[in-house]
Amino acid sequence: MTKRVNALKARKNLGQLLEEVYYKGDQYVIERAGRPMAAVVPVWQLEEWQKRRARFFGMVGELWRKNKRVKPEAIEREVEEAIRAVRTKAARRKA
Repeated sequence: MTKRVNALKARKNLGQLLEEVYYKGDQYVIERAGRPMAAVVPVWQLEEWQKRRARFFGMVGELWRKNKRVKPEAIEREVEEAIRAVRTKAARRKA
């Protein structure tokens, strides 16, 4: 569950906030002047996000290396063809 709290209240109740994050898995968005400034999440969620982010950028880097010499126009053409094929298949399912 994500809760919103202003910075002053977060500072005054940091111990309680940390317990709710650790034991209940709650998430907090800390605001200052009504603007979100930071988030407090359980450590396991942060670690999982970091792993997923590293995998994603690893895949992006690998795709970039494999397609380094391919002209952008060729990639755009292939993407358009793939989109068209998916849309055609979806239209057939609806009919």
